[in-house]
Amino acid sequence: MELQLATHKQFGAFSLDLDLVIQGEACGIFGPSGSGKSTLVSLVAGLLRPDRGSILLDGAPLFDSGSRVDVPPDRRRIGIVFQQPSLFPHLNVLGNLLYGFKRCAPEHRRIDLDSLVRVLHLAPLLDRGVNNLSGGERQRVAIGRTVLSNPRLLLMDEPLSALDDHLRFQIISHLKTVCREFHLPFLFISHSMLEMRLMTDQVIALAGGRVVAQTTTERLARERMGLSPVGYINLLRLEDMRVEGGASVYRWEGGELVLPKGEGEASGGLFELSSKDIILFKRHPEAISARNLLECTVVAVFESGSRLGVELASGGGRLIAEIVPAAAQDLEIVPGSTLFAAIKASAFRRLAVPEPGEPLPATEPAG
Repeated sequence: MELQLATHKQFGAFSLDLDLVIQGEACGIFGPSGSGKSTLVSLVAGLLRPDRGSILLDGAPLFDSGSRVDVPPDRRRIGIVFQQPSLFPHLNVLGNLLYGFKRCAPEHRRIDLDSLVRVLHLAPLLDRGVNNLSGGERQRVAIGRTVLSNPRLLLMDEPLSALDDHLRFQIISHLKTVCREFHLPFLFISHSMLEMRLMTDQVIALAGGRVVAQTTTERLARERMGLSPVGYINLLRLEDMRVEGGASVYRWEGGELVLPKGEGEASGGLFELSSKDIILFKRHPEAISARNLLECTVVAVFESGSRLGVELASGGGRLIAEIVPAAAQDLEIVPGSTLFAAIKASAFRRLAVPEPGEPLPATEPAG
């Protein structure tokens, strides 16, 4: 997919000015509220008309003020998944799913109902009324309805912001699976860096109606570490939990990690760990209250605002810790040096538990 935007749109004192080319199957549009994310979505979808400029999708003009081209929204074959599912209350799940499919020209119907139902696990829901669905089920149906319209590009405008953490990461797995299975390119719009990292590999950052960065999602997360109150979020897959000494011990690719014991815990899941919660030592401490002490090798050091990020390798796992520059001098941190990373058991937070037979959201290594 290649999307070219060279457009201007004015709203009172706010203006959106874009001049960029987006290539690839999974791209994020990131920025705070009021940065222009939803306006960009509306311009691409045809719900708003630019004041001037052009929008091309795979070389074909969707809008061009110079040649007076303005393809209507229903002919652009661009699907949108919004924050709210907005299902049709007078139709059951099957009726909602078929709504877009019936309006798709037969020559464009490469995604069929049976395949979509299989990928999104919707078979038990088909005869239900939409008012008898949970929040996660409603969003899955909304995704399915949009995908069955067989778009050539999918726009996801904050589709997870109305969901709690458990449903959010469940839906991320479904979104990634359906786009991968049907080779459906998408733009994922969000103000959440965590969602962005789980969904995309490249990102456009907006601020004040302007593009301030076009980079990889991982690089943007590192650049924002020193500006974020939560630092850099390490994403860890923990597996094979066992109870030992009143704590939960998990297997991680970088070794074993100790977490507080909780009732009814799953055997594993996706966990987050802030760069701020990793304490570094030059030598093995004689005694420490933190339950996790990992011997690590420094892979890289990078600047982020007034802080330094230290990328660490522990076995096959990677972590990023955050320190002030003076600490780097005291610890004599350089790539290749050995450090000990101490982490409290309580520093980890569970993000997602896989449903039976359902994979966890894919994550990328820090490096």
